[in-house]
Amino acid sequence: MPKRSKRMKALLEKARAKEIYTVEEAAAAVKETATAKFDETIEMAFLLGVDPRHADQMVRGAVSLPHGTGKKVRVIAFCKQSEQQQAAREAGAIEVGAEELVQKVQGGWTDFDAAVASPDMMGQVGRLGKILGPRGLMPSPKAGTVTPNVGQAVAEICKGKIEFRVDKNSNIHVPIGKASFSAKQIEENMNAVIDAILRARPSSCKGTYLKSCCVSSTMGPGYKLDAPALAAQFRTKS
Repeated sequence: MPKRSKRMKALLEKARAKEIYTVEEAAAAVKETATAKFDETIEMAFLLGVDPRHADQMVRGAVSLPHGTGKKVRVIAFCKQSEQQQAAREAGAIEVGAEELVQKVQGGWTDFDAAVASPDMMGQVGRLGKILGPRGLMPSPKAGTVTPNVGQAVAEICKGKIEFRVDKNSNIHVPIGKASFSAKQIEENMNAVIDAILRARPSSCKGTYLKSCCVSSTMGPGYKLDAPALAAQFRTKS
């Protein structure tokens, strides 16, 4: 078992002050304990009561964070029409193209964080499934990254729209900001993600959907949220 540093032991003691945190408390605590010498990423983790082996229980979607992720996102756009290509460039895409961009990615280039495609390009982009799929970069209509409004999609991603997808163990991990954010910004981003994941509940899911939820920083401890209370608040709002 690895030895914990004095810093980590002190942070863990702070985290254990309470067993369950509200969103507001967790946002303040995770910022306070993000004391590394770099701007730590703040991340949320969810355990869902779904079985991803069944297609009708796959949880996937996208959410626009009110304050972005704090990270510069590199977006590419697959599109043919000149108007779409111009809009994508103006919105901040680092690479824009049609067949030539498909060939570039086929050649092994994956130096980007997100991809957007127009519907008429998906016949060619589909060939990139083995490259983009495992990296979570494949454009998807459900995530809003296959759309005729390519420029708008690129702009939303650059401003802080992120995708989420349940893994084979029923977990979702989502970056929601940086330690340099204010506690209020972290709290508002947390609420946006929680709301989006609760709204993504499949109709075929029976029993408890949100089993657990916590927030942590790159080098800090995790803070567990009251999952049943979050689900109840969502039902009240809905």
